[in-house]
Amino acid sequence: MLRKTTLALVLAAAWASLPQAAPARLSTDDADAGATAALPQVTVTGDRDETAGLAAKRAASTTKSGAGLLETPQSITVVTRGLLDAQQSTTLAEALRTVAGVTPGQYGRRGFDDFIIRGMRASESTFVDGLRTAQSVQIPEELFGVEQLDVLKGPASLLFGNVQPGGMVNSVSKRPRAHAFNEAGVTIGSDNHRQATLDVGRPLNATGKAAFRVNALALDSDDPTDFVFFKTRWLAPALTLDLGGDTDLTLLASYHRREWLRQQGLPPRGTLLPNPNGPIPLNRFIGDPAMGGYDVERKRVGYALAHRFNDRWTLHQNFRWEEYGGVGPGVFNGALAANGATLSRTGSRREFDGEVAALDTHVGGTLSVLGTLHHLTLGLDASTQRERFATTTCTLPALNLFNPVYGVAIACPAAAQADTTSRLPMTGLYARDRFALAGRLDATLGLRRDRATTGNTNNRGGIEDRQTDSATTGSAGLSYRLAPGAAAYASYATSFLPVSGVDYFGARFEPETGRQSELGIKYSPDGGRVTAVMAVYDLRRRNVTTADTEHNGFSVQTGEERSRGVEGELTLNLRNGWTLRGAAAHIASEVTRDNRAAYVGKPLNNVPRRGATVWANYLTGNGALAGLGLGAGLRHESEKRGYSFDYTVPAYTVVDAAASYSGNGYRVSLNVKNLFGRDTYAGGLSNNVVTLGDPRQVRLNTVFEF
Repeated sequence: MLRKTTLALVLAAAWASLPQAAPARLSTDDADAGATAALPQVTVTGDRDETAGLAAKRAASTTKSGAGLLETPQSITVVTRGLLDAQQSTTLAEALRTVAGVTPGQYGRRGFDDFIIRGMRASESTFVDGLRTAQSVQIPEELFGVEQLDVLKGPASLLFGNVQPGGMVNSVSKRPRAHAFNEAGVTIGSDNHRQATLDVGRPLNATGKAAFRVNALALDSDDPTDFVFFKTRWLAPALTLDLGGDTDLTLLASYHRREWLRQQGLPPRGTLLPNPNGPIPLNRFIGDPAMGGYDVERKRVGYALAHRFNDRWTLHQNFRWEEYGGVGPGVFNGALAANGATLSRTGSRREFDGEVAALDTHVGGTLSVLGTLHHLTLGLDASTQRERFATTTCTLPALNLFNPVYGVAIACPAAAQADTTSRLPMTGLYARDRFALAGRLDATLGLRRDRATTGNTNNRGGIEDRQTDSATTGSAGLSYRLAPGAAAYASYATSFLPVSGVDYFGARFEPETGRQSELGIKYSPDGGRVTAVMAVYDLRRRNVTTADTEHNGFSVQTGEERSRGVEGELTLNLRNGWTLRGAAAHIASEVTRDNRAAYVGKPLNNVPRRGATVWANYLTGNGALAGLGLGAGLRHESEKRGYSFDYTVPAYTVVDAAASYSGNGYRVSLNVKNLFGRDTYAGGLSNNVVTLGDPRQVRLNTVFEF
């Protein structure tokens, strides 16, 4: 219903605006405005106005241009800082719930950033400030250090190289502002949740172009599941230097320490399926606290540089060095015994460390050729990643789920049984051109060439395997301006992802490839009162590695997957205190080719056919209740199935609510997620494990401005 309503609103708004449509030929003023929009002055010390509300006009570090979202012939959703604060989102999974076509947290509260975009896993396609991060996702991103999240849906290889075909998430870090501010916050809540935050900044000269900012966080929290806990320490300084009117340079650094004991899920028998012993308590922990928890840390340092050669051409260069490491023990569940009570388990202890260096340099500008204005982006990026894993396999006794005893007879060898190092250097050269074809019709064309080398070394035996792959990817799009603030578009994009390894016969695996066709309509008139997007797409993934049924322990590369869907998003600012944000999606996903015939035709794992969210906010502007805000929303996911588990994860609908008050120098916010405490399940991990959704969560946050 929400999807139909969104489409109707978009089409009605566009139709109503047609009498005011722009002339077929761009005027000189329009062309100049376009040049300016493509190359705005990079304001790294600006205010948070762009991200304070529920909608944003652009995603510069994701599009690598100053073009607005309306001019971009691809689906990009921006989750603003204002929305993150309004909903007290503390994890990437919570933040992505409001994005159409994204399925976040499908593996429950295990402590990682898990999400699916347009039916396909995208957890390893996370970027920060437009630069690649570690692909192993061992450490989640800290949302307190984020100004906004950009979600690009569909293949993104043109600007970012090897990424998964479903899409990517780019976190934009908080930057210094041109004015002084001081904010300290305290949050308490259910499950012994305790959090303290600090966000301070100062201009360092009269113009405010030189400034610094520091944000910090300390969090300790338990979980509804026995023994599970989360502990986070975060510090992120940023410094902007005044190098003159044409140059912007911001230095960025962060330190992230995180400790947690992961939530392990539960067996389907006793949760979703009958168990002769009755239901398994949802707070039951099926790991073992004696194995210990994760303890990881990550350090980052880098810079963002922009230099304007003139009013038409600008050079951008971003760089970041990242190193990380820690320990990550795990307990893995076997099958539940016939008695329905005894669960077999195995365990492992892992030590890991790694580094990532990433550099992106691109120049953007305008060029007039035969009377046509071209908005060009030319870039070169390079990155290298090293990661080492040392793993020890442990033996654990079985666990009685109805009378558990922990810490008994756990045996872990002193030396690691597997010790490997992987390396992945990559380089890419890309070009994109946006120009007017005729009248209201614009075209965007892009091409990229990548080279990636995957190397794996067995540190115990000294055996090294290296494989180099090259690929050409690109995108093409058309955008038709229906009216001021309204555009229809069509696009086609491709992607590639290197795959290391060989099959039984020694043949190296080819890179995975993806391709997507998309049609859409966008409506975002001046003033920002209405932002609406509707898209339909057909996304395909090829060269998927699947198990070799004829040679045990080997894989073959015969798999293919397909996802087709319709998405709609709507943001309304009614200017009477009411704001509304809604999203809905319908996804038809399936395995289209697999050497295991039983998998063909089945839906992709943990992809709901339907999903919808809506969030409404009301803020009183004056009178005795001035400063009071009320919010409420719904989240719905239809049932989930998959090809690798036999049960059905049930559908759910939950209600969220919020109340806030802003006084002189302080803000108080109360958020209740899953207001009525409904038991939900996040997804299926295997036939042995179903993962749990979030129960009722209560958070009371107070922020002081001083």
